[in-house]
Amino acid sequence: MLYDLHSHSSASDGILSPAALVSRASANNVSVLALTDHDTVAGIHEARAQAERENLQLIAGIEFSSQWQGRSIHIVGLDIDPDSAALQGAVAQQAAVRTRRAERIAAKLERLGFAGALAAAQGFAGDAVIGRPHFARFLVEAGHVKNTEQAFKKYLGAGKAGDIKQDWPDFEQVIAWIHQAGGLAVLAHPCKYKMTRSKLCAMVQAFADLGGDALEVVSGPQSPNQTRDMLGIAVKFGLKVSCGSDFHQPGQVWQELGKFASLPEDVDGIWQNFRANRIGVL
Repeated sequence: MLYDLHSHSSASDGILSPAALVSRASANNVSVLALTDHDTVAGIHEARAQAERENLQLIAGIEFSSQWQGRSIHIVGLDIDPDSAALQGAVAQQAAVRTRRAERIAAKLERLGFAGALAAAQGFAGDAVIGRPHFARFLVEAGHVKNTEQAFKKYLGAGKAGDIKQDWPDFEQVIAWIHQAGGLAVLAHPCKYKMTRSKLCAMVQAFADLGGDALEVVSGPQSPNQTRDMLGIAVKFGLKVSCGSDFHQPGQVWQELGKFASLPEDVDGIWQNFRANRIGVL
C-alpha cells in the first residue's frame, strides 16, 4: 500500500479542492491519503465523500503551526476526529492567531511599500485559512517578485518580514489537542528546518518527551542518506515513522502526491496505529 500522509487542499493553502486532491491521489496510485490542511479541517468531509467514490482510504488530518525555542515548527495530526469539541476549539484558536498574524504581515509589507497586501491575500484565501502563500500570490500578481519562491526568499521566509511566529502554541499544547481529538501527533518535515543535527535531535527529543507519536521520516524527494538519518533519529527517540509528499499544487514535482522516497518495508509505520475502521476494512 502507498501511504501519503501529508497533503493540502484549497481549504488552506493548496490549489486543488479536497475532492480534486483525492482524485489526483487516486490517479497517482495512492492507497491511503491524509488530508492535513493548515490549522483547519474544513475540507475533510468533502474529501471523505470523494474517497468513497474513488475507493481510496482517507485519513482525517490537520497540520498545526507550533513553535519550539523561537522557531516555527509544524506538527501533523493523523486519524483525528474532525468533529471533536477539543479540535474545533483548537481550530478556532488557531484561526484567531492567523488573523492577527496576517494583519501583522500586511502591516510589515505595507511599510516596505506593498500597498493592499491584506485585502489581496484575503481575496486569494477566500473561505480558507489565510497563510503566507496567499501573500506570496499577492506579491507575484502585483509584479513585486517573479514567483512564489522569490516571495519567500525576499519577504516571507525565515527571518524575513513575513516570518511571524510568536503567537503559535508550543509543542505540549498542540500534542494535547491532537490526542484529545483521538489522533496521533507527527513532527513534520524535519529536514526542512535548516538546523544543525544536534539541534534537530534536541527538538525531536523534546517532541517525544511531550508525548509525540511519530517523525515524518520522508517528506517529498530526498536523498537516501537523509532518509536513513531520519529513520535512525526516529528509532533513537522511540517514535514511529510517517511519510508524505506535502503536496500543495500540481506542477511542483518535488511535492507530487505519492511521489517521494521509498521507505524500507520493515519500518514501524504510524499507520499501524490507525483505528481499525480506517484501514483495511473499507
